[in-house]
Amino acid sequence: MERPNIVLILADDLGFSDLGCYGGELHTPNLDRLGRAGVRMSQFYNTARCSPSRASLLTGKHPHQTGVGVLTRPDLPHGYAGQLSPEYPTIAELLSRGGWRTWISGKWHLAADTLEANDAWPTRRGFERFFGTLAGCSSYFDPQTLTRGEAPAADANSPDFYYTDAISREAASWIDQQSAEGEQDPFFLYLAYTAPHWPLHAREEDISANRGLFDSGWDHLRERRLAGLVDEELLEPGTRLSDRDPSQAAWGDTPDKDWEVRRMEVYAAQVEAMDRGVGEVMAALARAGRLDNTLIVFLADNGASAEELPIGELEDFVGKDLSMRIGTRDGRPVAVGNQPEIVPGPEDTYTSYGIAWANMSNAPFRKYKRWVHEGGISTPLIVHWPAGGLAGGEILHSPAQLVDVVPTLLEAAAIPAVEFEPEGRSLLSALRGGEGPERTLYWEHVGNAAIRRGRWKLVREYPTGWELYDMSVDRTELTDLADRQPQVVAELSSAWEDWADRVGVIPWDRMLENYLAMGKTAGDAEE
Repeated sequence: MERPNIVLILADDLGFSDLGCYGGELHTPNLDRLGRAGVRMSQFYNTARCSPSRASLLTGKHPHQTGVGVLTRPDLPHGYAGQLSPEYPTIAELLSRGGWRTWISGKWHLAADTLEANDAWPTRRGFERFFGTLAGCSSYFDPQTLTRGEAPAADANSPDFYYTDAISREAASWIDQQSAEGEQDPFFLYLAYTAPHWPLHAREEDISANRGLFDSGWDHLRERRLAGLVDEELLEPGTRLSDRDPSQAAWGDTPDKDWEVRRMEVYAAQVEAMDRGVGEVMAALARAGRLDNTLIVFLADNGASAEELPIGELEDFVGKDLSMRIGTRDGRPVAVGNQPEIVPGPEDTYTSYGIAWANMSNAPFRKYKRWVHEGGISTPLIVHWPAGGLAGGEILHSPAQLVDVVPTLLEAAAIPAVEFEPEGRSLLSALRGGEGPERTLYWEHVGNAAIRRGRWKLVREYPTGWELYDMSVDRTELTDLADRQPQVVAELSSAWEDWADRVGVIPWDRMLENYLAMGKTAGDAEE
C-alpha cells in the first residue's frame, strides 16, 4: 500500500457538542462530512489545557513528562520547564526520518521564548515548514508572534487578513505546490487552529450568517444538543443532562439577551471559519488526487472555555497582547472585557463568550477547560481514511486519550516506535472495527486529577476530595458513588498516585507554596 499522507487538525477551546456531527446546531458541513464518512469517537479525551494537550499530542507522552505541566512558563527549579523537552521526539521528527515531508500551519504554544529561535520552536522539532503563531492566543486580525519559518511574518499588514483563513490558505497552498511540482513523498500536516479561542473576532458576514440561530437561549439549546448526541448515537438514550452552571441565570431571567446572542454568534462564526478552512484543505487534497489515502484526524485541545475577560486585573491582562496595548492596525483603541457596551466581533474589541455559553458548548457535561471532569477533557474525535480500511460512518465508544495518537499515526505509517515507549496504544485496529485497547487513563492539571479504568472514573477538583462515577450509566457525572464504593476509591487513588510519581506530577500544594513564597498569587501559578 502507498504510504499515507497525514493531516492532524487541532481546534482550540472547542466544546464537545459544537459540531453538527456531534449534536450541535453550528454550520460545520466539512467536518460533518468527514465525521459521518469516517469514524467518530464518543469517549476520546484531551488533557484539559492547550499547551499540555499539544505536548502530549505530538509526543505520545503525558504532559508532565514533556516539561509542559501547566503552560509555557518556565518554573524551574520548583516547577515545570515550561517548554517541550528535547528528551522525546515529536511525531514530526519520527515521520521526517521515515521520509515524510513535515509542515505546521497554525498555533505552536510549546516554547517559553517566542522571540528568539530556540530548540523548542517547531522548526527545531521536526517541522521543515512553519507558518503561524508561537504564542497561545492573540488578535485574529493582527496576531502577535506571527512567524514564517523562523522570521517574523508580515501577512497581517494586509487589510483583509484573518488568521484562521490565513493558516488554512497556507496549508492548502503547500499541498497544491507539492502536487504542481510532481513530488510524490507523503506529507504530515499539523493544522493547529486558534479558533474558537477568545478573543471573539470574526468577519461580519460570517457573524450575520448565524442570525437567529441562538435566540432560544442556552437552556433550550443544551437540551437540544443532548438529543442530537443521542440521535447521532454518540450517547446512550437516557443520558441525563447536567444542571445549568449554578452561577448562571436561566435564559428567561437573563438581561441583555441581544448582546448574549451576539457573543455566541461570533463564537459560531469562528468555528465555521475553521470548518471552511478544513474544506479548503480537503479540496486541495482532492485536486492532488490524495484525499482517499490521507489519514485525517480532527480533535480539540480541551473543553470549552468559561474564562470571562479580563482574567485578573485589567492592566495585567492587557499586557498579554500587543494589540490590546497599542490598538488596531489603523490606530483605534481596543475595548477589553465582557460588558454589554462592548459588542464583540470587530478588531477593536477583545472579549469572550462566557460561562453560560461554554456550559452549552460542553453539553451535556459539566465543568470546562482546566478541569478534568468530562466537560474539561471530552473532545470530538474524527478520523477519516478511506484507503486505510476505516469503517465509514462508525462510532467507536472505547475510551482513549491523547497519548494514543502518536502510536496510531506510527502504525498507519508503518514506522516502529523504536526510540522510546509511548504511553499510549494504537487505536488503528479499533478504528477499523476491532476492539479498543483496555487500560487505565490518567489526568492531572493544576491540582485537578482523574483516573479512568473500565466503567469507573475517579475525579477530583482541587482542593476537594475524590468523587467516583460509573461511566457506563452516568457519563455526565451526576451521582457520586465514592461513599458507597470505598474499595474502588482506594484502589484507583493508589493507582493514580503511582502514576503521578512515575510521570513527574508536581503536587499542586507544593507549586502554590512556591508561588506564595515568591510573593505571587495562586492565580499566577495557573497562568
